[in-house]
Amino acid sequence: MSDVVIVGAGLIGLTAAWRTAQAGATVTLLDADSERAASRVAAGMLAPISELNYGEAALFRLGTVASRGYPDFVAELMNISGIDVDYRQRGTVSVALDNDDHRALAEIFDYAALQGAKVHKLRGRDCRRHEPGLSPKVRGGWLVETDHQVDPRRLLRSLEVAAQRAGVRRRTASAARLHSRHHRVTGIETESGDLLNTDAVVIAAGCWSTRIEGVPPSARPPVRPIKGQLLRLRAPTDFPMLNHTVRGLVHGVPVYLVPRSDGELVLGATSEEQGFDRRITLEAIYSLVRDARLLFPGVTELELVEISAGLRPGSPDNAPIVGERGPRGLWWATGHYRNGALLAPATGAAIARMLRGGTTPDEFAAFSPDRFSAAAETLGV
Repeated sequence: MSDVVIVGAGLIGLTAAWRTAQAGATVTLLDADSERAASRVAAGMLAPISELNYGEAALFRLGTVASRGYPDFVAELMNISGIDVDYRQRGTVSVALDNDDHRALAEIFDYAALQGAKVHKLRGRDCRRHEPGLSPKVRGGWLVETDHQVDPRRLLRSLEVAAQRAGVRRRTASAARLHSRHHRVTGIETESGDLLNTDAVVIAAGCWSTRIEGVPPSARPPVRPIKGQLLRLRAPTDFPMLNHTVRGLVHGVPVYLVPRSDGELVLGATSEEQGFDRRITLEAIYSLVRDARLLFPGVTELELVEISAGLRPGSPDNAPIVGERGPRGLWWATGHYRNGALLAPATGAAIARMLRGGTTPDEFAAFSPDRFSAAAETLGV
């Protein structure tokens, strides 16, 4: 019997498993196909400011707390696993191609400044001073020094090692059915029929989190898949690589370029409401390359290494769903959408704390699974 079974071996599930095991609990991590984790197809931007939208003040505060704790988190992981996760603190340059794009970005960054974000407005020539490879057509932009990046694939490997060394037991199996009695969790059954007895289950399976049978419909959070397609490129050694993450708005459509220290450049990403479809489409790839080239013409000189598609777990308010709901002992850690890499350390620590009977951290108070049922009751649903 395990004290806790965590379903899902992406960044959220792994971090929660590691932190919970560190706290002294026996932990089993359950996942049949960790390759489908959204974090394996992510760019790894740690961008509470650049990802901000109107009405997301609470999410901004959570992201800011998570960002401040990242250096210590990475240092601890490196010390345990010996794996460099390519955490880079060179900041982000967000640019606009034309006047309409510039006005749209200005509204967002003005809102960010009202929330306390520190950003620096740039003229077009200032953008090119920071990034000489940018097109002369770029209208202007903003420098966000505190929006950083990490390599999610390296981060996953590092967390796998750390979790194993903390005593987490890994089971390669799919969670099929939750077992409960008298409104209390008693175990979880795999697709092969094995029953894992436990008093606590944490579902951190991304957009697949609601597919486990035995969970009362009223307890299921409203998580849906949001498809993202991206490219991984490689630059020759003499190529003038980007110094920062570059995020751009091109005729109203967002695009980003994330440089790695090993010469890789990640170009992404689409945001598509296509259900559980993970097919790669020529239209999406063409659009990404076309828009990236308008911002950074040299991108078409790079070697194409990989094209991939993943499914982000989206929620109605684009914010995570973290906390207990349903039978006693059923916990949720999902819905992180575009902020999984950023919020994994904070979410893992919060889950470990709450499982020990601790209070919900202040920064997670707004992200309880109960917020959706409360909204539904208000609307009479």
